[in-house]
Amino acid sequence: MQNPSSVATLHGVVKQYGRIKALEGVDLEVRPGQLLALLGPNGAGKSTSIALLLGLIRPDRGRAELWGTDPQRLRARRGIGVMLQSAQLPTTLRVGELLRLTASYYPQPRTLADSAGLAGIEDLLKRPYGKLSGGQQRRVQFALALCGRPQLLFLDEPTVGMDIEARRKLWDAIRALVADGCAVVLTTHYLEEAEALADRVAVMARGRVIHEGSVDDLRARVAVRRIRCLSMLSCEQVRSWPQVSDAEQRDRHLHIATTEAEAVVRRLLDADPGLSELEVQRAGLAEAFTELTRTADATSAPFEVEAA
Repeated sequence: MQNPSSVATLHGVVKQYGRIKALEGVDLEVRPGQLLALLGPNGAGKSTSIALLLGLIRPDRGRAELWGTDPQRLRARRGIGVMLQSAQLPTTLRVGELLRLTASYYPQPRTLADSAGLAGIEDLLKRPYGKLSGGQQRRVQFALALCGRPQLLFLDEPTVGMDIEARRKLWDAIRALVADGCAVVLTTHYLEEAEALADRVAVMARGRVIHEGSVDDLRARVAVRRIRCLSMLSCEQVRSWPQVSDAEQRDRHLHIATTEAEAVVRRLLDADPGLSELEVQRAGLAEAFTELTRTADATSAPFEVEAA
């Protein structure tokens, strides 16, 4: 299957369930060799967008396409892998048996060893799926999603239930897949995960895409800067300055939020000659996401949205 410039697209898609509007004129593009993080609060339309791209539902208006064709066509579906937020799998089958069974549905699957190695589950192959911990089951589900050698991988909250080490290993595996040309659509509530992995971010709110671009593009939408330093000044003193929106003491350091970082830094140095360990950082993805979705809610006309 040849990869065009876009592997999956939504064109002006509208989807409504009775009076409930799930999507209202959504355009979305997934490109080969890139990870697109699809972010948004509950009810934003993320799940409906993915269901359309998977061919599980049809749009009321507009088009959903995989490789320029109908997502419900078998040829298109064989090019995708899916890791859903929850999965019901036979608990009595061993992990190796599950992988062999799933791989048999694809024309050119990965070997059992390759799939297990990418997902870091070599030590689980002989164990019954039902005897695994929640985090181990998530790693097995990841292996099942990639065993068919997909060109497009959908990951829905992939690291829920994983410890820090398992999460980092999964991130490394995702990066390796993207570097190999696989397109990935990621939905996650861990914004640091999107910040670490995404080439592009699409933020959804109230059934619309309200921002699309790089993580840096999204951060640039927020003027807040974070200042961190060691200072003899108290939070109360600094918080009273007109350029400061917030100040707090954390881990012996003074943490300041401001939209006028240069003026605040100058005043800090004037007020405390012994100031040290000074750092100035732009807004993180979490702050940018919060500000963007809050603005969208404030400016949108009220209408009913999808429940989940």
